[in-house]
Amino acid sequence: MPLPVCYLNGAYLPLAEARVSPLDRAFLFGDAVYEVLPVYAGRPFRLREHFDRLARSLAAVRIPQPMPHAGWNEVCLELIRRNGGGDQYLYVQVTRGAEFGRSHAWPEGLAPTVFAYANALEPAPAGLLEHGVAAITAAETRWARRDIKSTSLLANVLLKKLSADAGAYETIMLEDGWLTEGSSTTVHVIAGGRILTPPNGTHILPGTTRGVVELLAERLGIALESSPVSAATLRSAEEIWLAFATRGLLPVTRLDGSPVGAGSPGPLFRRMHAAFGAYVQELAGTPSL
Repeated sequence: MPLPVCYLNGAYLPLAEARVSPLDRAFLFGDAVYEVLPVYAGRPFRLREHFDRLARSLAAVRIPQPMPHAGWNEVCLELIRRNGGGDQYLYVQVTRGAEFGRSHAWPEGLAPTVFAYANALEPAPAGLLEHGVAAITAAETRWARRDIKSTSLLANVLLKKLSADAGAYETIMLEDGWLTEGSSTTVHVIAGGRILTPPNGTHILPGTTRGVVELLAERLGIALESSPVSAATLRSAEEIWLAFATRGLLPVTRLDGSPVGAGSPGPLFRRMHAAFGAYVQELAGTPSL
């Protein structure tokens, strides 16, 4: 269940009482952007990187930035405090706002709607870390600006449902024979002892957890390469990892019904997962911004 206090347009109030106009453009058009960031022991994780990305999304869709990073930091810390601290995740959404009507080309001067709420951050079940998860592949069906973290997620929802229907955890997308990403994750492919990820661009979302993997790979001395990843490389991978804010890293051990590598979490995953946990502990008690 979501935690009880949310933030809406400058006020903290019970989530059950939060209301926005049905004419808000997020409701009518999906005209909004969002972020999800984890909180460990009351400290937002990678706050600067998440709100850097939010700022880029806002600029790309021409919604004015409602507050600077320091303001976001204050809102996040207060929301965490009002919801009891500890491990949480925060959902933050900024919409273009509401108008009296429904115009595809928005009128100037709309006041953005700013909403945030907290939820409990559950640790990844031990079984997923011990045995890994299954994934399927599907054709990429999303729009051309996937670098914008838009709330228009119908294609992602349908792709995620494909994996659920197949008894799998994630759908990994391929476009013209090349890897893009998962329906709600960044995908890392281990081949030849190297971590491979598609280069950032308009075709994928620049992952904040991916940034942690890059930092830790350098610390661990693991080669990392940002370059196009073919479907053949994906299917012959030694390991496949999923990266996302609410789970960190998970290993994929079956892809389209076939084992990935030895069919169990690989040695590089185990090293990276341990380093990820140590990094979270390293940051404990430090300023979030």
